[in-house]
Amino acid sequence: MKVAIAGTNGLAFSIAHHLSLRNYHQFVLLSRAPKPLLTARRWTVLVVDYGNEAELQYHLAGADLVISMVTGYDQLLMIDAALKAGVARFVPAEFLGISEKRPQALDRGQRLARNRLRSHVEEGMSFTLISCGIFYERFAPNGLAGVNTGNASGVNDEGDYLMNIRTMRAQIPHDSTQRPAMICMTAMEDVAKFIVAALDFLPQWPNELRVCGQRLNVSDVVRIAERLRDFQFERADHTSESLRSQLQLAAASPDPNAELRVQSLMATETGAFDFTDFNLNRMVTTVIPIPFADWLEIAWATQF
Repeated sequence: MKVAIAGTNGLAFSIAHHLSLRNYHQFVLLSRAPKPLLTARRWTVLVVDYGNEAELQYHLAGADLVISMVTGYDQLLMIDAALKAGVARFVPAEFLGISEKRPQALDRGQRLARNRLRSHVEEGMSFTLISCGIFYERFAPNGLAGVNTGNASGVNDEGDYLMNIRTMRAQIPHDSTQRPAMICMTAMEDVAKFIVAALDFLPQWPNELRVCGQRLNVSDVVRIAERLRDFQFERADHTSESLRSQLQLAAASPDPNAELRVQSLMATETGAFDFTDFNLNRMVTTVIPIPFADWLEIAWATQF
């Protein structure tokens, strides 16, 4: 099997790493620029212009599966190129959870990509959405930016989502039952392990695979961080009404990403990052995801 991975950082790197540990899957990485550190690992890195559909089609020829970390118009062109190249299945850059519950402000072309993929099913290319919830790495020192992920999202820095472990402040959105909202979370490394192990079952992949390292309410997530710091965080509890008020304040803020941070909390409140039926966990029983508390302790071990 040949896998084409569009992207080289974060999850793309982790998937490539675990593919390299297996000798029976070929893989190539698509990148906008040369990556000498990756080619030094004897990985194949193809420099591409994502705006050139013909070039993309050429580089995707022979691939059985495309896993995309690219969003927006570039991903739409890649979807069309993959179809013309005869790719059997496409995994779009959408890993958070229930996309229909996310605010439009957090959409980076994912809805258009899903619609484009659905339109190509009858033409012979299947697709699979892989939902893993919130990456643990959001709560790492430097946040997702530390693993060069979500750089265009506006909410990838340390403390941008739910809590700031360094300053010990937290935002607690409550759902419609007035209970702390639930979220699914998974370590990026574990997501990569699950995906690579699941390649053995590729013909059986449904339209959505769901994987979860741990499902917790957001108050318990913060409580784990409080134990790490041995200090009770300053908490702000939020309802849907208070979040709407926060959004109005954010709109008047000079911080261009203030609204996106509130929108992420609003998505949490509506259950956009919560799901059940972890069918990828059931499919791959050889991967045991690390609990959030254990991961967090390792991630912050040298910080305090």
